[in-house]
Amino acid sequence: MTKVFLNKKMNPRIAGGHPWIFGNELQPIPENITPGDLVEVYNNDKKLIGIGYYNPKSQITVRLLTRKKEKIDEDFFYNRIMLAWQYRQKLGYRENCRLVFGEADGLPALIIDKFNAYFVIQTLALGIDRWKPAIIAALEQIFHPKGIYERNDVPVRELEGLPQQKGFLSAAFPTNILLNENGLQFYVDIENGQKTGYFLDQQHNRNAIEPIVKNANVLGAFTYTGTFEIHAAHFGAQKVKGIDISEQAVQQANKNAALNGLENICRFEVANAFDVLKQWAKEEQKYDVVMLDPPAFTKSRSNIQNALNGYKEINLRGMKLVENGGFLVTSSCSNLITPQQFLTTIEMAAKDARKRIRQVLFQTQSNDHPIIRGLDNTEYLKFLIVEVQDQ
Repeated sequence: MTKVFLNKKMNPRIAGGHPWIFGNELQPIPENITPGDLVEVYNNDKKLIGIGYYNPKSQITVRLLTRKKEKIDEDFFYNRIMLAWQYRQKLGYRENCRLVFGEADGLPALIIDKFNAYFVIQTLALGIDRWKPAIIAALEQIFHPKGIYERNDVPVRELEGLPQQKGFLSAAFPTNILLNENGLQFYVDIENGQKTGYFLDQQHNRNAIEPIVKNANVLGAFTYTGTFEIHAAHFGAQKVKGIDISEQAVQQANKNAALNGLENICRFEVANAFDVLKQWAKEEQKYDVVMLDPPAFTKSRSNIQNALNGYKEINLRGMKLVENGGFLVTSSCSNLITPQQFLTTIEMAAKDARKRIRQVLFQTQSNDHPIIRGLDNTEYLKFLIVEVQDQ
C-alpha cells in the first residue's frame, strides 16, 4: 500500500479525528497511485494516521476509513455495515432507517437507506464506489433483501470524476414501494423521488407536531409527498392544505392522503410557495399551524448569505399567516447553515414580521443519522417549532 505524508504542521482537525484530508495538507504524492486506491497516511514523524481512499481529482484527496493498521477487504465492509445495523437496532429501528450515514458510521461518502426489505445506495466518492460489490454482498448476507437500487444520479459524483447513474444492483423489482411510519403508510418512489425517495431524517420530527395540530387548520409549504401534512391529519387536524411546486410530488401526496383515508382532510395543490405565501398574507389568510420544509437553499459556501435571505423571507411570510398564538414549524437541511445562523435568521424574520416568538422545540435529524462532534457535515438538519404572537 502506498504511503503518503501530511505536511510538517498537521491540521488540528485531522489530529482530532476528522476523516477528510485535503490536497494542500499533504506532501507531494507519489505518481504511481491509481485514483481510488487505498493509501496509508502518516504524519511528518512517520506515525500512522490512518488508511483511506485517495483521489487527486477531489478536493478531499484522502478520506480515512480507519485510524489503525488493519486489512481493508470485504470482511471490513461487512463488519462496518453490521455494526451500523446493530446500532440502529439498539435505538429501536426495525423497518426503515438510514442504515449507513457516511462518516458517522466510519464509511465516508456511503449512504444506505433501508426501506423495510429494500435498500437504496449512494456511493459519492471514487474510493467507496470501487467497493460497491463488497457493500452489495454484505447487504445480501445480512438482510437477504428483496431489492437493492442505486441512486447515484447526484452532481457531487462529478467532482470525483464519476458519472451520474442510477439503476438496479439486484434483480429488478417494482420501484414504487410502500413504507410504514407511525401507523401511516406512504408510497415511496425510490427510482424517481428526491434523494433516495423518502426523507427518513424527519421521522422523529413528524411525531413532534402531534401536540400542536389537534383540531387545527394547518398549512404546509414545500410539502413534497405530504408526510408532515398527513401526520397532522392523522394527529387530529381539522383541515390541512399542502403546496409544492412539483406536480409529480403533489400527485403522490394526494395518493398518500387517500391511502390513509385522509383525503377529506388533506388537500394538496401545485403552487410556488414564495409567490402564494406572500399573496395569502396580503389577503390576511390565517392558519393555526404553518409548516415550512424547504429544500437546501445552498450547497456552496459562497451562496450562504443568499440562502439565509431565502430562509428569512419564507419564514417571515409564514409567520404572517399564523393566527395569534398559533405555531410555525420550520426546517433547514442546508448543512452549510449552522444552527445559530438558522435561529438568528428566524429571530430576524419575526422582528420584521412584527411578531413575538417563543421556542417550543428545537432539534436535529432523527437519530438514525448520528451526529459526530467535530464532523460538521453530520449535523445538518435544523427543526424548530415556535409559538407566534402579535407584538
